[in-house]
Amino acid sequence: MKVRIKWVENACFLAETESGHALVMDGATEGGGRNLGPRPMEAVLAGTGGCSAYDVVTILRKARQPVKGCEVLIEAERAPDEPKVFTRIHMHFVVTGSGVRREQVERAVHLSAEKYCSASIMLGKTAQITHDYEIVEG
Repeated sequence: MKVRIKWVENACFLAETESGHALVMDGATEGGGRNLGPRPMEAVLAGTGGCSAYDVVTILRKARQPVKGCEVLIEAERAPDEPKVFTRIHMHFVVTGSGVRREQVERAVHLSAEKYCSASIMLGKTAQITHDYEIVEG
């Protein structure tokens, strides 16, 4: 996997992925940025949430669960001093579907956290990661 990061100006950077996609990352105005995109550490959390959501949806589909939606709400805390690594991450999954079984959602979240999501497993080396979920009928 390859990614190219190119400095644009001030605190703005353009990430170009091997798969042909681009992501603008920028700093806050107080840090010299213009707030044109997410902060790099926000992008790390977004990637982790995407990785976990992908796993959960894939596992639920393989289990023939009627999943229609999946959302992950993430709250994180970082260390106060440099390097400001993540120290706590909580992931709340909201799974939507008609008749989705609770034990299947619990299993999918657990498998993602313990086996499949390389991003969250990697972040788990510095952060306490917790998970919960809710199922919305629909």
